[in-house]
Amino acid sequence: MNNERKSKAPSVWQTAKDKARENASGDGTVPLVRALSKLGLASRTQTQQWIEAGRLSVNGRIVKDPKFPVVPESDKFALDGNSLQQQQRTCIALHKPRGYVTTRSDEKGRKTIYDLLSPELHTLHAVGRLDMQTSGLLLMTNDTKLSSFLTEPVNAIPREYLVSVDGKVSDDTIRQMLEGVRDDGELLKASAISVRKLSGKESHLFITLHEGKNRELRRLCKSVGHEVNKLKRLAFGAVVLGELESGKHRALTAAELTQLSP
Repeated sequence: MNNERKSKAPSVWQTAKDKARENASGDGTVPLVRALSKLGLASRTQTQQWIEAGRLSVNGRIVKDPKFPVVPESDKFALDGNSLQQQQRTCIALHKPRGYVTTRSDEKGRKTIYDLLSPELHTLHAVGRLDMQTSGLLLMTNDTKLSSFLTEPVNAIPREYLVSVDGKVSDDTIRQMLEGVRDDGELLKASAISVRKLSGKESHLFITLHEGKNRELRRLCKSVGHEVNKLKRLAFGAVVLGELESGKHRALTAAELTQLSP
């Protein structure tokens, strides 16, 4: 296999999405203090301040209880009597280069992903993170409901990576990675592994994960005796990196948004 994979079998993503729907429960309500954040209208801290000051109303009535249950998608919210309108949903795929951190600003003065974006896109947040030395597909959006759905561990959204490690990876090691290893009390495991190249010097593997724990893939490989040299995310859920150039971004298509939505 000489080319990076452009897609994953549709059944992999659809199975994960179906599982996520099965895990969904409740009546769709959330505490008022969380509602505006889910809609991308305000942070929880800002919402808390508005509630305490008696400035926030729900369906025409001032509510001072932060835990008051609301349905973000249907209830009407107003600040000082002025309707709060949900922002138009924006979702992009960014090809993150190595050497950039996934933060809005960095105290060490390192380059951030926002240096790659025009000012009007600085309101977007990253769906999960890629560490500084990892490149590849990073989804960004102002839709907090979507990002919560995609990153919630119980939903097991697949993420596919091309990983290069030191040394030749044996069949026994691959089996161990699929069965899972423990690191600092956490179970780390791959959902799927396919081989691109095995050699005495370096091995290249396509690895799929379903949880997105902190530096999970690097920790998994190190636990079985293989340090990661390069790591690149190729797919997240229904979205694939494809031919998108490093440092560039594109809007998600209508079809991708439909497939991603819970």
